[in-house]
Amino acid sequence: MAKIIKKKFFEIDIPIINEKYEAISDSLESLNDKTIKIDFTRKLRGKSVNLDFRIVLKDGKAAALPKKLVLMPYFIRHMIHTGVDYIEDSFKASTSESEVIIKPFLITRKKVSRAVRRTLRNSTKNWLVDYLKSKTDSEVFEDILSNQMQRPLGLKLKKIYPLAICEIRVFEVKNHIEGAKKEEKQVGEIEVKKEEIKTPEGEIKTERIVEVIGEKLNSEETAGALDKDKPKKRASKKKGE
Repeated sequence: MAKIIKKKFFEIDIPIINEKYEAISDSLESLNDKTIKIDFTRKLRGKSVNLDFRIVLKDGKAAALPKKLVLMPYFIRHMIHTGVDYIEDSFKASTSESEVIIKPFLITRKKVSRAVRRTLRNSTKNWLVDYLKSKTDSEVFEDILSNQMQRPLGLKLKKIYPLAICEIRVFEVKNHIEGAKKEEKQVGEIEVKKEEIKTPEGEIKTERIVEVIGEKLNSEETAGALDKDKPKKRASKKKGE
């Protein structure tokens, strides 16, 4: 006979909203790294937002961390009408914890020129990139849900042109940044290393190796780079001069 596995309800803590939900599974460990989706329309008084959470296990308890926020398309279509323009964008940015993708969405009060739309788009991107640098992932999700991000952004953009809507259509956490960011070496930067090589006679010789990050050096460039490291010899004076 097949073994019957009884499933149980496990409590999941959601710190971002200070609430607890229940999920059914055969064990608590099987819930690790699973995704749950919650509709926040009622909590936001009609603003249709779906939030994806990733379940993590810590100290024998399950908690749900926000992973992706989506403003539903039918809510956006309801806000667009004739005689207005909309501006949208999608770009990568970084919080203090992760690399993220953010998609802002703006609706103007009237039709505007292409130059105004471009200015609004660039100003939005610059403001959001600076805003996210000092924020954690959870803080950003909380600010979007409570409208603490959109309000100051909308006030800044209204100086360029009055807006009817200033929203974040999508905010998604992609990659978690572990530790401090390492400084990336520029393409074409020359790095000189030393390597000890043993000859068949047993002698040890030191050879300089020139590496270029992102490019390959030809023999002439390598020789030139090596010559730079050698001490310059003083010109010897001839007898009689």
